[in-house]
Amino acid sequence: MSYEAGEFDVIVIGAGHAGCESALASARMGCETLLLTINLDMVAFMPCNPSIGGPAKGHVVREIDALGGEMGRNIDKTFIQMRMLNTGKGPAVHALRAQADKFSYQHLMKKTIEETPGLTLRQGMAEELIVEDGKCVGIITKTGAIYRAKAIVVTTGTYLRGKIIMGELMYESGPNNQQPSLRLSASLKEHGLELIRFKTGTPPRVHKDTIDFSKTEIQPGDEKPKFFSYETKSSDNEQLPCWLTYTSEKTHQIINDNLYRAPLFTGAIEGTGPRYCPSIEDKVVRFADKPKHQIFLEPEGKHTSEYYVQGLSTSMPEDVQLDILRSIPGLEKVEMMRNGYAIEYDAVIPTQLWPSLETKKIDSLFTAGQINGTSGYEEAAGQGVMAGINAARKVQGKEPIIIGRSQGYIGVMIDDLVTKGTNDPYRLLTSRAEYRLLLRHDNADLRLTPIGYEIGLIKEERHNQFLQKKALVEQETERLRNTKIKPDDVAEMLESAGSAPLIQGGDILSLLKRPEVTYDHLASVSPSPYELTDEMKEQVEIQIKYAGYIEKQLLQVERLNKMEKKRIPVDIDYNDVNSLSLEAKQKLILVRPLSIGQASRIAGVTPADISILLVYLEHYNRVTAARGN
Repeated sequence: MSYEAGEFDVIVIGAGHAGCESALASARMGCETLLLTINLDMVAFMPCNPSIGGPAKGHVVREIDALGGEMGRNIDKTFIQMRMLNTGKGPAVHALRAQADKFSYQHLMKKTIEETPGLTLRQGMAEELIVEDGKCVGIITKTGAIYRAKAIVVTTGTYLRGKIIMGELMYESGPNNQQPSLRLSASLKEHGLELIRFKTGTPPRVHKDTIDFSKTEIQPGDEKPKFFSYETKSSDNEQLPCWLTYTSEKTHQIINDNLYRAPLFTGAIEGTGPRYCPSIEDKVVRFADKPKHQIFLEPEGKHTSEYYVQGLSTSMPEDVQLDILRSIPGLEKVEMMRNGYAIEYDAVIPTQLWPSLETKKIDSLFTAGQINGTSGYEEAAGQGVMAGINAARKVQGKEPIIIGRSQGYIGVMIDDLVTKGTNDPYRLLTSRAEYRLLLRHDNADLRLTPIGYEIGLIKEERHNQFLQKKALVEQETERLRNTKIKPDDVAEMLESAGSAPLIQGGDILSLLKRPEVTYDHLASVSPSPYELTDEMKEQVEIQIKYAGYIEKQLLQVERLNKMEKKRIPVDIDYNDVNSLSLEAKQKLILVRPLSIGQASRIAGVTPADISILLVYLEHYNRVTAARGN
């Protein structure tokens, strides 16, 4: 029997990484928020890899932090290893990655949520949406509790009709043998949303004391770690190493001998799996020429003996999994603590969403995270913070915040999803960003902190620190530009840097454009009068060294922005646009782009179609203006 259980401004369904960010953003923006989860013990749980960050993903965590989100702060407090990746390459692909103490991570996030004013955390399973006159106004739980709200955010991860698959064994379940959500999918479909079936997986966990680390290669953290949050200045966290080993010929033989028992090849798995994180059986079949694959052994926390076997995601039967593990150097006598498995789940086809992450068919209903067809905690959290922000702004009667492709990886991801859709679980990659030199790990605050401050998620004190940093970087850059030098002044410094001598005098800034010369080299001959942090020095160096490339990308962005400013009315009937190709009409009707820029990125819409659309819009706008007069 149903009963009225409470009214809120915003309800967030699901307390994974997307749900936590959504609920915190909404509450911090002044909305009374309910965060509903199937199990309070699973808040911010990491059912797969116990890590945060990496290429593109680490950029997203920095962007979440620049907007005022929580993931960066939380991992900085709970990491057990921190490494900057790709340091031998350019700054566009530098990426921070942290190994998490998965239990500390979730407990600290739960504590933060519990202590946030205006945020109610409650256990319960949402089963039905309440939709009135095309608007979502509440939910009904399994126990009959009716919660009403002005906006709803669905962040159900892999729980929707979740099914675990391991060899011949299949059963309904969420990740890590949690209860699945079986009825919410039907409610979403009932209200007109189309769903797709996806699959992901996880590797086995093994006991630390049964690993022979002498047969593996140590992978330590950075001696002087950097952090995800701009608020974190230092840490005394003890770092634990990870370990590298490889599959063997025997591993591949065991897999090939048991393919007839692999659900991936028997047809037992219906859902589409992640292209960029395939199972070990998939890798062995697809890359049959490779004699071995990397396997990383990663601690799951300080107070557990469980090790995560990264690179060995599998849905093979339990006995085969153990045989595979024991064929790997260092794991010959290993004991398996948890099996690997595949999990199938329902996801929403993301082209049904506006760039605000509000659904097109149901007003005031937002979705974020793996329900939108993505993979990864970071992708989920990035969508989560935006869905929470826009749900709150919807309640407050304000325009949504849309991060552009030139502003952040979050913008790239959301635009990819709502404009192009995805045929398999979407993963962010640096190659997806056409302006990646602008979207660096180091400058996320310069790009997004003003937005975080404007919407009320960045506090005054932090904003003032940001403004001071920005001013000091600009002042130091200007000082270097105006500091004149003679060849003799820098001869010794250039020699020590392994750089050619200066032929004639000029400004010292030009020396920093040489690849081998660093900011510290310049500081040795022309120390700054300003108190600059390492972060500020890094910013000065990158902005000067890559000035030419950055300028070119900014010109490209300017051209893009002109296309983005050419708005397309939401109610336009593409069937009225003569000469558009049939495919273009179908795709434009499906996506309903908000600008010419977005329309140009839709697969199947050609430059010729865009030219026709521009001519039509000019006519359409003239007629509309005449009617208005």
